[in-house]
Amino acid sequence: MAELFDLAGIFVFALTGALMAVRKRLDVVGMAVLAEITALGGGIARDLVLNVTPTAFLSLGYVLVPLAATAVVFFWHPHVTRVMPVLLVLDAAGLGLFCAVGTAKALLYGLSPLHAALLGVTTAVGGGMLRDVLAGEIPTLLHDRQLYAVPTMVGSGALAAMDAAGLKGWPVALGAAVLTFVLRIAAMRFNWRAPLARGVRREP
Repeated sequence: MAELFDLAGIFVFALTGALMAVRKRLDVVGMAVLAEITALGGGIARDLVLNVTPTAFLSLGYVLVPLAATAVVFFWHPHVTRVMPVLLVLDAAGLGLFCAVGTAKALLYGLSPLHAALLGVTTAVGGGMLRDVLAGEIPTLLHDRQLYAVPTMVGSGALAAMDAAGLKGWPVALGAAVLTFVLRIAAMRFNWRAPLARGVRREP
């Protein structure tokens, strides 16, 4: 079941990567690259830090699912764009799931709570950051519009803190994922944003 949810999150993340490629007028190869990077980049970075074989290279599904998302966008990108509000909700769910899974795995491999939380954030937003760099965009992580990275920081931090307090297990990880999801949805609903430096105004 956990792998099924993981693959669902990967599919949604891959859709956003492929859609970015369409907006940049890239060909199908560029679409596939951005889809794979968006979906798998954060998890691969996490596993390399932990010095383990990346999960993406242990299961064929982790590679094929982003390709399936690429095919969907290639043929039906206008329809996919129309259901973007639904995809954003699913993206928020994937964000929560990935930050919880990343933090939990880092704790399992003996990292300190702080480092585990940082690796959880990397798992959740790393792929999107790589996508933006490859597409020539300022990474969302660096201008956290509608609090994309902040919810993962809160969720990962909460999971690491609870683990340090002796609270462990899947209910704790699920709670951290739900916390991240709720904060992300609230940020989209109420247009919450991270503050800028004093005296700096937002672009209109």
